Amino acid sequence: MTAREAGLVACRACARVWPAETERCGRCGARLVSRDTASLQKVWAWWIAGLVCYIPANLYPMLVTETLVQSSSNTIVGGAVEIAHHGAYGIAAIILIASVLIPVGKFMAIAFLAISARRGSHVPPTRRQHVYEVVEFIGRWSMIDVFVVAILSALVQLSSVASITPGPAALTFALSVVFTMLSAQSFDSRLIWDRARKNRRDDTQ
Repeated sequence: MTAREAGLVACRACARVWPAETERCGRCGARLVSRDTASLQKVWAWWIAGLVCYIPANLYPMLVTETLVQSSSNTIVGGAVEIAHHGAYGIAAIILIASVLIPVGKFMAIAFLAISARRGSHVPPTRRQHVYEVVEFIGRWSMIDVFVVAILSALVQLSSVASITPGPAALTFALSVVFTMLSAQSFDSRLIWDRARKNRRDDTQ
């Protein structure tokens, strides 16, 4: 029996259970919603928007540096490679992990969760729940490139000698991160358990 069938609704913010007629959680104040029938549609809409923005984020410069004698610009990967050439391998690894591995992993994880919620999966629901929680947790760490660009732009005040400005990729990367976070937040993790319950019913019939 589901919580909805029992006349209960769980808070998605703090997991406290309340009677179905309750509008707001008495513990954290979040609005209580039993089910969003358009959850997966929202997930895919935000996911596609994030993917569309992520492509130019890796093709266009993230940072543009101009001096009296030259101007240079680097993409995310190009900037990490240049940093590695200067011996800062740890920083280069952090940039690559936060800007390439984590976003790509998030896209794959969200797509896997959405597809498995619709079609089922051989992966146990507990592991899929863990995947969802990891995606939610690491979302806040995906903005490291944008933060670095913003800090550098604010610190460099020698405009007559040199200037550092965000490149076109800074905006598209930030939008990609926001859209993937919205995609993850739109996913109702209860769909994982709904599908598992349906599969068990089908197996017993």
